[in-house]
Amino acid sequence: MRQAGRYMPEYRKLREQHSLLDLCHTPELAAQVTLQPVERLGVDAAIVFADILLPFEPLGLGLSFAAGEGPHIANPLSRQADVERLPRVDPEADLGYVLEAVRLARAALPADIPLIGFAGAPFTLASYAIEGGSTRTFTRTKTLMYQAPDTWHLLLNKLAELVGGYLAAQARAGAQALQLFDSWVGSLSPQDYRTYVQPHSRRALALATEAGVPVIHFGTGTAAFLEDFAAAGGDVIGVDWRIPLDDAWRRIGEAHAVQGNLDPAALLAPAPERDRQVRDILTRAGGRPGHIFNLGHGVLPETDVGAVRAVVDLVHGR
Repeated sequence: MRQAGRYMPEYRKLREQHSLLDLCHTPELAAQVTLQPVERLGVDAAIVFADILLPFEPLGLGLSFAAGEGPHIANPLSRQADVERLPRVDPEADLGYVLEAVRLARAALPADIPLIGFAGAPFTLASYAIEGGSTRTFTRTKTLMYQAPDTWHLLLNKLAELVGGYLAAQARAGAQALQLFDSWVGSLSPQDYRTYVQPHSRRALALATEAGVPVIHFGTGTAAFLEDFAAAGGDVIGVDWRIPLDDAWRRIGEAHAVQGNLDPAALLAPAPERDRQVRDILTRAGGRPGHIFNLGHGVLPETDVGAVRAVVDLVHGR
């Protein structure tokens, strides 16, 4: 989860010289950042360095990142005409720099370290596009969803086709697994998820699955509708720390693998407490095949790299 980022000195050094978008747009630099966690942390897989909002550029939404304020969308979507005007995105032509970063990273990685490609899920992307950036309330998003359901479904259908094709293109470029991130889906009620989101996530995941590599379906705050979330698709279901791993796995079903689910804040705890929480997750997994140990969300910027490495070593030692 967000393996390379502000908590890594190597990454911060690059960011002193390059903006986030510059790193993403330069395949050689993106590949370099992709490899940093593998070299420093000893993790078992690499995640290509990119940003989930990069598709907003060819969509004409005006993506930028303000220092300390996160993403800004200059042309947010608010009505049917906005959605109808969205162009079709060709991943090979419009996001080719990401695909080149995938190819470069795959060539540089050891043969036994798989590379994971990723993209944002339709709901999470729609939320950013409608709100114009990050939000805590999702007021504009849910207003459009409730008041203009036809526009909503048109938007999410377009995003599902874009995302599914983008993920498949990353697999063709060399990614050996794919991950769909629905970071904000926990803001929904179970009924709203089933009605307004699940069909579109299912479409994106189906398109990604056609690429023939394992697909991870990740979300946060999904405990209230975990069965529905898993039913949307994915070989692996990500779960966060708000539900015990064994409870989540029982509800998801043994046909799925599970990814998770350490609280990122546990990496800030004293070593005995941090290690206790790691061991508890491993105990709940019970050594069953199909558990990918991971955080329930991204590494916090203030995290000590040594704490992340200690967790990796602890998991490897079990």
